[in-house]
Amino acid sequence: MGEVDRQTILDSVGPVQAILDAHDGVVNVMSTDDGIITISLEGGCTGCSATPMTSMQIYYALMKLDDVKDVVFVNGELPEYMRGFIDDKLAVESSEGE
Repeated sequence: MGEVDRQTILDSVGPVQAILDAHDGVVNVMSTDDGIITISLEGGCTGCSATPMTSMQIYYALMKLDDVKDVVFVNGELPEYMRGFIDDKLAVESSEGE
C-alpha cells in the first residue's frame, strides 16, 4: 500500500470544509505515507474552541477510507477519548455492514 491520494482526503473532509471556510480554517495534509495521514489544522483553527470537534469529524471521515490506517493531527486536536469513541463507532458500523 502506498500513499493515499491527497485529493481523496480533501474530498472526504468535504462536509467540514464549509465550516472551515467560514472560519478561515485550513486543512493541511502534510503526509500520507503508508496509510497514515498527517494533518495540520491551521488558520482560523488555531486556538478555536471547536477544533477538537472538527478534528473528530475529519478523523471519522478519513478512517472510513480503505487505505487509511490512522490519522495524526500534528497540533494534537483529537483527544484520546474522542479517538476511542470514533473507533468504537466505526467498528459497530463495520460489523453492521457485513
